[in-house]
Amino acid sequence: MKILVVNPNSTQSMTDKIVSAAQAAASPGVTILGATAAGAPASIEGHFDEAMSLQGLLMQVAAAEEQGVDGVVVACFDDPGIGACRELASGPVLGICEAAVKAASMLATSFSVVTTLPRSVPVIEHLIHGYGLSHSCRRVRAAAIPVLALEEEGSGARDKIRAEILRAIEEDHCEAVVLGCAGMADLTQWLSAECGIPVIDGVTVATRMVEALAGCGLGTSKINAYAKPNMK
Repeated sequence: MKILVVNPNSTQSMTDKIVSAAQAAASPGVTILGATAAGAPASIEGHFDEAMSLQGLLMQVAAAEEQGVDGVVVACFDDPGIGACRELASGPVLGICEAAVKAASMLATSFSVVTTLPRSVPVIEHLIHGYGLSHSCRRVRAAAIPVLALEEEGSGARDKIRAEILRAIEEDHCEAVVLGCAGMADLTQWLSAECGIPVIDGVTVATRMVEALAGCGLGTSKINAYAKPNMK
């Protein structure tokens, strides 16, 4: 089985981190193909960045479809272009926000999300509402760190995330925390141990979910909404 894990931004070091997390989660015999969206912004922080990332993202998905991949993980917590990716792909396509919050709803009766910048909060709130889980989400919080700080030694980003999770436990009374950025994927086990509750990373969860769906012989429906696009 081959799964494409595509980073919709153009920062290669973040792609490497994401692919490493996906490989660690995947079952033996599953090949993880990593891809970076060439020409996209260095990080996705808001609607403009998301829009600018779509062409590179869709090109990677289309190329992987020609190579016969079995499924796709879109590794950005804004879940950019998921509908368009599903039109292009035959196998299952999951965004890491949808995967993570649905996993959280199976592991706990409530969860909070800890993301990077405050401007990401309304985007994530909108997504969670669309996924039907507003009743389970106690709060979407921002640790007030730029996405690229997650790639910088000495930025203090991991300690700020840990502090925000501890505040979420105390103030939100949440039972689980979802990490609201793919660049946090390498912190999951450490944060779970430090904070004493399930800390959920969407990259690893989405990888396993795509693997499970594809392993069941399931793919994206090609009737109506996710039918192959009419090329013009």
